[in-house]
Amino acid sequence: MKRTLFTLTLVFMASLLQAQSNYKKDSTQLKAIYNEALLNGKSYDWLDHLSNEIGGRLSGSLNAEKAVKYTKAELESLGLDKVWLQPVMVPKWTRGQKEYAYIETGPGQTSTTDICALGGSVPTPVSGIKAQLIEVTSLDQLATLGRDKIEGKIVFYNRPMQADLVNTFAAYGGCVDQRYAGAMEAAKYGAVAVVVRSMNLRSDDLPHTGSMTYGDTPANQRIPACAISTNGADYLSSALKILPSLYFYFKQSCRTFDDVLSHNVVGEITGSQYPNKYMVVGGHLDSWDLGDGSHDDGAGVVQSMEVLRLFKEIGYQPKHSIRVVLFMNEENGLRGGNKYAEEARLKNEKHVFALESDAGGFTPRGFSFDLDDENFKQVESWKPLFKPYLIHYFERGGSGADIGPLKEDGMVLAGLRPDSQRYFDHHHAANDTFDAVNKRELELGGASMASLVYLMDTYGTKTEMTVIKN
Repeated sequence: MKRTLFTLTLVFMASLLQAQSNYKKDSTQLKAIYNEALLNGKSYDWLDHLSNEIGGRLSGSLNAEKAVKYTKAELESLGLDKVWLQPVMVPKWTRGQKEYAYIETGPGQTSTTDICALGGSVPTPVSGIKAQLIEVTSLDQLATLGRDKIEGKIVFYNRPMQADLVNTFAAYGGCVDQRYAGAMEAAKYGAVAVVVRSMNLRSDDLPHTGSMTYGDTPANQRIPACAISTNGADYLSSALKILPSLYFYFKQSCRTFDDVLSHNVVGEITGSQYPNKYMVVGGHLDSWDLGDGSHDDGAGVVQSMEVLRLFKEIGYQPKHSIRVVLFMNEENGLRGGNKYAEEARLKNEKHVFALESDAGGFTPRGFSFDLDDENFKQVESWKPLFKPYLIHYFERGGSGADIGPLKEDGMVLAGLRPDSQRYFDHHHAANDTFDAVNKRELELGGASMASLVYLMDTYGTKTEMTVIKN
């Protein structure tokens, strides 16, 4: 009995000493990562070029292809083991001339208001559309009103983001269905167009675009869809209460073309021990066209590139093969993410971990994880390592749209979670520009991502470690 107790004590002491040794080693490595990012970071300069020299990078556009060439060249300059382009067919939609709209309260009595076409919308007739409106706050309300009250009118969706939700992504998720499916549903009741309140918690004059769908609606039954600024939506709603018979006019000349060839950009540091096991870090290279896409998702692109640069600069040789993937077409199709996952499966590539940054370049707060209980227990054990950098948010939840198609049993997916309170002030709007990004916040995000990748690479996922042991 005494011998057994003595043995157990020795085992416990050995485990404790090993844990202390690991903590010291890992803490030193994280410090090296953060120091390099904050003292010599490249992410801000990369973002400056993407935003100010290239600009908005709508899928299928010339700017998107310029971004592909630029990021490929920059990854090649890092001395990675491999850099290549992965072909992917993407949608091509163009906005055309600037949209125009006004509210008519009487003959010759009009006031202009700020709108923008939703991504994928059909155009209005050349002369525009003018009709009375019917205001709703949900898709379900359409069925209650019925065709008699909707036919021939413009449906005005006016459900705001829920301001009392601290999680702004939850607030966004609570109202984005009116933008995405609003036109498809309104067309079923004979509406001639839809106007959607912008997904924004702030009161301003900036309309926010975003993707929408017509589903299987026949082409000749598709109706134009635009977004109106939050100030415009509030004014329109107030005016309708006073004068329900007012008219709304808008004109947009957007157009959809045949799919075109584009690319995902991929760079790799080949693993020293597990070269055929892959860990991915990435963001999406495309953006909407109203701003220059600095937060959505230029920040995620350059932070992901920075992860591999940091490893090269501090001399860290990963055990697994680490890939940076700059996905094309997240905004209006997810073609890049689906293509990467499809090819990975065709090649029987084993992916064990993926991390995406697609929530802006604001101050990092932590990560959300899509994983099982055992892996989450390991991830939580790393929280003390991040405490000096004020990274505290380690919660289960979503990861990222582009890496979602990679999901398999036992795999760990994660998303960088910056402070989100200002994100939707810029999301899909004309003020998503380089000046809205803080250099230090951006660099802290890249360093946090590199630190998590380092820990996942060092200790592996619990699933793969179990397989290796057996």
